[in-house]
Amino acid sequence: MGTNKFLSLKEYDYKLPKPLIAQFPIEPRDHSKLLVFHIEKGFIEDRNFYDLPYYLTKGDVLVFNDTRVMPARLFGKTEKGSKVELLLLKQINKHTWRALVKPGNKMRTGAQFFIGNNESVCNVHSVEDDGTRLVVLSKELNLTEEGVLPVPPYITQELKDSERYQTIYSSVPRSVAAPTAGLHFTDHLMDDLEKAGVKIVFVTLDIGWGTFRTISVDNVNDHQMDSEEFLLSESAATTINKAKAEGRRVISIGTTCVRLLESSIEKRGLQPKQIISHGTGSTNLFIRPGHQFKIVDGLVSNFHLPKSTLLLLVSAMIGKENLFKAYNHAINNDYRFYSFGDAMLMI
Repeated sequence: MGTNKFLSLKEYDYKLPKPLIAQFPIEPRDHSKLLVFHIEKGFIEDRNFYDLPYYLTKGDVLVFNDTRVMPARLFGKTEKGSKVELLLLKQINKHTWRALVKPGNKMRTGAQFFIGNNESVCNVHSVEDDGTRLVVLSKELNLTEEGVLPVPPYITQELKDSERYQTIYSSVPRSVAAPTAGLHFTDHLMDDLEKAGVKIVFVTLDIGWGTFRTISVDNVNDHQMDSEEFLLSESAATTINKAKAEGRRVISIGTTCVRLLESSIEKRGLQPKQIISHGTGSTNLFIRPGHQFKIVDGLVSNFHLPKSTLLLLVSAMIGKENLFKAYNHAINNDYRFYSFGDAMLMI
């Protein structure tokens, strides 16, 4: 549904020098830069990611998204030999997927092409309003053998180790992109956090295309997010509820956890003193300026693309003026941007 209030997309644009788009991950993972932004004072510090425990307090709860990227990119060809690329977004049933198909202008309803060594026939069943396709395959796919890990289009260098686009704690592969704030964590850093008395909980939100889909309307408030499925365990909900009741901070590792947590506060069946409820569900929550955060007190996030839903979420948390203050500082100090880039801690 639209709204009469106008929030201009143009106000969330910025110019990024191309050399600052990270093409490869830093080794070790936790040696990337960390911009620490103190929200109330607007104060910035330049640190390294392994310094994160220094800014946390005993009893703080860190929430991680343990989703895993599935090898969802497939390559095929038409009968005439033209190349086709398929990005699987969501499985509808055994043989049907929602997908992005290139070249889109030729892949209209009824189009047919072949996957791999002509072992599977793929038919375009329908073209959706958002440009995605429903495709039907002649046989069930074995993505582990047939698929390739998708990386964002702005990464043009070949990824030598596909595990570097997975978090070290990733679990079930159902996402089309990584929760990139988590890529900075190492086993050693996780141990340091636990030794510091920080509580660590894992939740799952399956990241879909909707998280990254381009906003195509001038009024940000008219943009509609796609639904993404999530799982919030009872133990995670209990830990978070206890922290909120005791006035301890809940800090999200990445924007996907923010959406999951902020979506779980109005579900039925809450007991006294509970703020968040456990269970499975889906969310199409679009967090943008004006959102009142009820669960999340702080955020660790990478630097996001201009005019993106992720950038708007960060603006909702720290304010537009602070957002561009931090991003300008990062650009002027050669921080690396996007999926394989550096990170920012907002507390």
